[in-house]
Amino acid sequence: QVQLVESGGGVVQPGGSLRLSCAASRSIFDAATIAWYRQTPGNQRELVASITPRGTTSYVDSVKGRFAISRDNNKLAVLLQMNSLKPEDTARYYCNSRAWWGQGTQVTVSS
Repeated sequence: QVQLVESGGGVVQPGGSLRLSCAASRSIFDAATIAWYRQTPGNQRELVASITPRGTTSYVDSVKGRFAISRDNNKLAVLLQMNSLKPEDTARYYCNSRAWWGQGTQVTVSS
């Protein structure tokens, strides 16, 4: 059974940092690209970052230099380190691989 379980969201002030974690089933973690998306009410989900099984990464322009995606092979998790957070980063963040989605975790950047 494929599972993607997010954690690590919360409320942070502008300029702060958060680290999101997506725990994945081994079958997905070893074989498929895993991505982070985000969504705000009334808008489509936006691809934020992705990482392949070999570690190749990709980012949307708005987070380049601030966010870093990585793999924790011991925990079968994909991490999203988010630094220098801005109010416009406020969204629900979802982990995705192929047809599967996690339940999402809320990130709120507010003073």
